[in-house]
Parts: sequence; structure tokens; C-alpha cells
Amino acid sequence: MKPLLQKPDCIRLPVPDLEAGLGFYRDRLGHELIWRTADTAALRLPDSDCELMLFTQGPDEPLDWKVESADRAADFFVGAGGSLAVPPFDIPVGRAAVVLDPWGNKLVLLDLSKGTFLTDSNGNITGLKKP
Repeated sequence: MKPLLQKPDCIRLPVPDLEAGLGFYRDRLGHELIWRTADTAALRLPDSDCELMLFTQGPDEPLDWKVESADRAADFFVGAGGSLAVPPFDIPVGRAAVVLDPWGNKLVLLDLSKGTFLTDSNGNITGLKKP
């Protein structure tokens, strides 16, 4: 059997102000900006394709797990004894779902079925690179 969770996709950190968060994590700690929106920014972690994601709005789960298919992973997770907290839903790059393990730990399962962000030189999203 192949493991369900492939790898961490991003580590999420809430910040009250995105520019202040970027000022600290990008400008003072040296993490390169990958992409940004009005309320979210992804920064590169060295030696990893896992992102450090700063956000001012959205769910507060600290970690997103990459899976092949969020829909199938959620079904499998529930069948294995977990429960569904938030049914699968669309996100700009694919699909996501929120599940609970038998002890109440929340896991965000997401896939990149729609692709990955294309950006300009300032990290602004300009489109999607299809898978």
C-alpha cells in the first residue's frame, strides 16, 4: 500500500498584516518570495519545495499535506477511521479537504490537480502552469 500523505505542501503562519509579515520573514530572515495575493504570500524554504505561507485570512490549520487527489484521500481517510471536517472544495491550484484523525487532529489534504502558479518578477500571480 502506498502512503496517503505525500509530503507537507506548506506551513501556514497567520500574520495580522501581510506587508509586516513579508518585512520580517522575507526582508529580515531572507526567505525568497514565490507568489502572493492580497492576503497570502508564499516564501521559499531552502532545500525543500514545501512553502512557508503567510496569510491574513483563511483557515488556521498550520500545515497542508499534499496528496494525489483530495477527494480520494478524504474518502480513504474516513474509511480508515478518520472523519470529514470540511468536504472537498475547489482551490485555485486544485482541490482540498479538511479531515480529523481519531484524536481530533485536523489535517488539510490538498492536490495540485489544476497546476501551480505562474508569477511575474514581483511574485504576483499571472496564471497557472497546467500539470
